[in-house]
Amino acid sequence: MTAFGRPLDPEEAKVYSPLVLAYVGDAVYELAIRTLLLSAGTPVDRLHQRSVAWVSAQGQERVWQWVRERLHPEEADVARRARNAKSSAPRTATPAAYRRATALEAVVGYLYLTGRQRRVAELLQGALKELGGEVWEGEASP
Repeated sequence: MTAFGRPLDPEEAKVYSPLVLAYVGDAVYELAIRTLLLSAGTPVDRLHQRSVAWVSAQGQERVWQWVRERLHPEEADVARRARNAKSSAPRTATPAAYRRATALEAVVGYLYLTGRQRRVAELLQGALKELGGEVWEGEASP
């Protein structure tokens, strides 16, 4: 169940623009990263620095590279729609990196809205466990 209502049927969720799914997914993704950093025992003085490394378009692109190979067909369809959606990249990211980050966020938003938080956790925990050493420099990863 979503935090503020019933989970949407997958067909209901697909009616939303992929950019709306990414908007929701951005918030869910950031909260998941912060939670995973806490569970990894990241010192409080490093929480912001470490979370920014994962929440930036570049960090999300790295997570996307791991996640994309593990998507179910319906999730891959959501990602494809998001990558192809018209949007402008911020100065801090290339358009290609931003599109891939948007795809990740849209998948996270779609899964969240359809009540599949465990799937979000499975994907993100797997990616951070695999990629964690790049950001945590040898500290325990989630």
